[in-house]
Amino acid sequence: MTGLLADDHALAAWTATEAGRLLLEVRGRGLEGRALKDAGDQIAHDLLMRLLAEHRPGDAVLSEEGKDDKARLTADRVWIVDPLDGTREFSEPPRDDWAVHVALWVRSSAVAGDLVAGAVALPALGATYDTGRPPVVPASTARRPRLVVSRTRPPEFVKALAEEIGAELVPMGSAGAKAMSVVRDVSDAYVHAGGQYEWDSAAPVAVARAAGLFTSRVDGSPLVYNQDDVSLPDLVICRPELSDVILEFIREHGTD
Repeated sequence: MTGLLADDHALAAWTATEAGRLLLEVRGRGLEGRALKDAGDQIAHDLLMRLLAEHRPGDAVLSEEGKDDKARLTADRVWIVDPLDGTREFSEPPRDDWAVHVALWVRSSAVAGDLVAGAVALPALGATYDTGRPPVVPASTARRPRLVVSRTRPPEFVKALAEEIGAELVPMGSAGAKAMSVVRDVSDAYVHAGGQYEWDSAAPVAVARAAGLFTSRVDGSPLVYNQDDVSLPDLVICRPELSDVILEFIREHGTD
């Protein structure tokens, strides 16, 4: 395993999968509610920090559950992780729409960088999607487009978008689960605005790109990572053939 983990794609997949296995174990300990949420967040964070420190000791890490060390802004390699994406769903067994995100950002010039590796584990489904073995997105099996949305806070503009393009809404939990639903042909597009952070989308975007899906901000601009302000409040992940109609609708109607 040690030799294999010299590959960043393999390391992302392995660490996400291991954190997912630990979270399944935590889920079986009989904890409930806030106690289960807190235990999952902390234990998965601690494991990922330990594994990354062991296998990539010179790299910086940005984790939802950790202190934001601004030294990452001058680092050449930064892991962006969400140890438990979809804490609410994790705390409601047997829900499976929660995830573990591990992504790697690498500086490509003095001022710019990009995601080069990533993995999204869906532990309750026994699956990990990663950039080392890019998933093949099957042809859509739906008669009309499917837009995946938050099961608790679906944005009004996405409802209007669905009406405009004749789509159905697919409610789901975590950002990672929603993004991978496009990869899995459970949905055709994930459109979000209203608040997220880099760790919510970095790994899902890395995997979606590797799978050949379209990714951008809602205004069509690139998703940029390892910024001083880690807020990255909106995104589009979709089948390429839907990108123009989605972005055109947003240009005309906005997201308010």
